[in-house]
Amino acid sequence: MLPAYEVETYTDFSIPENRQAFERALAVVEKMSGKDYPLIINGEEVTTGEWTETFDPSAPSKPFARVARAGMDQFEASMSAAEATFETWSRTDPTARARILVRAAAILRREKHVMSALMVREAGKSWPEADADTAEAIDFLEFYAREMIRLDGPQGNTPYPGEENYVFYRPLGIGAIIPPWNFPCAILAGMTAAAVVTGNTVVLKPSCDTPVIGWAVADLFRRAGLPAGVVNFCPGPGAQIGAAMVEDPRTRFINFTGSMEVGLGINQTAAKTVEGQIWIKRVIAEMGGKDAIVVDADSDIDAAAEAIVAAAFGFQGQKCSACSRAILHQDIHDEVVAKVAARAQELTVGPPSDPSNFMGPVINQESYDKIQKYLEIGKSEGRLVTGGAPIDREGYFIQPTVFDGIDSRDRLAQEEIFGPVLACIKAKDFEDAIRIANDTQYGLTGGCFSNRRDRLEYARREFHVGNLYLNRKCTGALVDVQPFGGYNMSGTCSKAGGRDYLKLFLQTKSVTERF
Repeated sequence: MLPAYEVETYTDFSIPENRQAFERALAVVEKMSGKDYPLIINGEEVTTGEWTETFDPSAPSKPFARVARAGMDQFEASMSAAEATFETWSRTDPTARARILVRAAAILRREKHVMSALMVREAGKSWPEADADTAEAIDFLEFYAREMIRLDGPQGNTPYPGEENYVFYRPLGIGAIIPPWNFPCAILAGMTAAAVVTGNTVVLKPSCDTPVIGWAVADLFRRAGLPAGVVNFCPGPGAQIGAAMVEDPRTRFINFTGSMEVGLGINQTAAKTVEGQIWIKRVIAEMGGKDAIVVDADSDIDAAAEAIVAAAFGFQGQKCSACSRAILHQDIHDEVVAKVAARAQELTVGPPSDPSNFMGPVINQESYDKIQKYLEIGKSEGRLVTGGAPIDREGYFIQPTVFDGIDSRDRLAQEEIFGPVLACIKAKDFEDAIRIANDTQYGLTGGCFSNRRDRLEYARREFHVGNLYLNRKCTGALVDVQPFGGYNMSGTCSKAGGRDYLKLFLQTKSVTERF
C-alpha cells in the first residue's frame, strides 16, 4: 500500500551541502552539452540526419546540444507504435501502470539536481525556479499514480434491486502531447503521466526551445519501466508534426499547453471530423493569462509589494500565472508603485548558473524582440517607472520593468507579454479594482490583498479566475493543493493536479446485469 501523497519539499540552497550538490549537477550537465539526442519511437532510438539545435539563452552564440528532428515518416511510425501498443497497455492493470509513475518519481527524486541544472542551462531558470519545476514533476507523478488507483475502485453508484450495476473507466486511445517550454519538466511530465497512467498511448512533441529536457523526461519514463510504444518522443516543427498530430483520424485527444492563438487553432482543427474518424476529439488546453493582483486601501502594503514583485518577475515573468497587472486602490496607489519599483530595482539579472542572480534571460530572440516592442508600447501608453533599458551583455536579458498610468483597455493591460513587464493601474475603489481585474479575455490566476473580510468575500465571489489567491502571490500552485486551470481564453479549466484531471483522459462505462 502506498503512503499518502505529500507535496515534494523544495531544496534549501542556504545549506552548503545543497549548494555543493547543485554545483556538481551543473558540472554533469556541462558534459551533456555538444551531444546529440535521438527520437524514441517504439522504444528504439532513431536519428534522421535532420537536427534541431538548442541553446543556452544566457549564451546563445554557441549551441548547447542537438536533438533529432522528426519528419512525416517518423510521425507515422510513432502513431503506428502508439496504435499497436494501445491494445496491450489499455488492458494493463491500472495499479501496475501507477507503479511505473511511482518508480519514475523515485528516480527523478534521486536525480533531481541534474534535471534542475538542465533547466538552468536550456531554459534559463534560476536555481529555485528549476528546483520547483522538478519538485512539481515529482508531485504530478506521485499524485496521478494514486489517483489512478482510486479511480480503479468502485465508484459508489446507487444500488438497484434485482440488478448489479457497475461503473468503471476506460482509456480513450492515442493522444497528442504538446507541452510548453516554460515548465519543460513539470508540465511535460504531468501531461504525459496523466495520459499514460489512465491507459492511453501518446506521441510527445516537446517544445523546440527545450527538447533536451523533453528527451530527459521521455527517457525517465523508459527507465522507470514504461513499455515500448506507450510514449513516443517525436520532436519536430509544430507546423508539420504538431499539425499532423492534431489532424490525424487516429488521434483521440490533444493535451496542449501554450499560447491562446495556437490553442484556439488546435481546438478549431480538432473539431473538424476527417475521413476514418469515429469519435469527437477531446481537447485539453491551457492557454495563458493576463493575471492581476488587486491591492485594497486597507491591506498589508509591504506584503502586497513583495508578492507583486515575486509574481511579476519570477522566471522573468514567463509564467501563464505571472502577475502582469497591479490594480491598486487610489488611496495607496502611489505608495505601492514606489515600493514595487524599489524592490524591482534590487533584483539581480544575469546567468542563472550564478545563484546570486534572481532573474535570468528570456527564452529566445523572438521573445526578446516581442518584449522590446511592448516596452515601446508601454512608453507611449503610460509612464516608465523603472527598467526598460537594454542590458549590455550576451544573452536575452531584460530588466524588470514597471509602468504606471496604464488604462485598463491599453494594450499593456490586455495582451499577454510573457516577460518581466508590469502594468500598474489605478482603481477608484475596491469594486472598480475587481471590475478592472475581470476586464480581459483571460481568467487564469489572480490575487487580492485586503484586511477587510467583506472585501475578501466579494473577491471570492466576483473575481473571475480559475485560481484566486487571497493575501499571497498569484503564482506557485501546488499539485492537489491548488488544482490549476483557468476560465475563458485561459483554456478549458482542466485543473491539472486536481482530482478531476485524470477523468479527462478516460471514458465512463456503465454495465448492468439483471439476475
